[in-house]
Amino acid sequence: MAVTPDNLIQGPATLYRGNFGAAEPADSAINSTPAASAWSDIGGTTDGVKLVIENTYGELEVDQIVDRVGSRLTKRNTSVETNMAEVTLDNLAYSLNGGTTASGASFKSYEPNDDSSATQPAYSAVLFDGIAPQSFRRRVIVRKVLSTDSIEVAYTKDKQTVLKVKLQAHYVSPAVKTYKIVDASS
Repeated sequence: MAVTPDNLIQGPATLYRGNFGAAEPADSAINSTPAASAWSDIGGTTDGVKLVIENTYGELEVDQIVDRVGSRLTKRNTSVETNMAEVTLDNLAYSLNGGTTASGASFKSYEPNDDSSATQPAYSAVLFDGIAPQSFRRRVIVRKVLSTDSIEVAYTKDKQTVLKVKLQAHYVSPAVKTYKIVDASS
């Protein structure tokens, strides 16, 4: 197989957050910035933005054959992971699935939600734009996410403070897939 150097990609992505159900940019608008009315740029990130798709397969076997006869997809975990370099209260609230921010003449504050475990969480959506093969743009839209991991905000002498976040994708509906990837082609 010959290598096509233009298919190799490297570079950062720009991460946006939106409400669950936010209007998605048209596929034909791949080279445009998402509408500010629906999508907010979360700012700088460190160590990239990762789309992680973990498939689990159940094994099919029969007594008469020693090899695996087949496999069936039994579970899929899709997530977006990044370190938010801009440790704002808005990004903290996003990484904690909501809460209340307030501001005054000389302050801004954050308080977490105190909802019960029976309360429906505040799902959101994420979109990120990066590089695709041939130096075109690739857009990844994950339509229903929830921050699922612990959040740490470490203040250390010799390291940058970041918000490490893992946004776990969730099922939307039979008609709306969990995620979509669009590559520009010209």
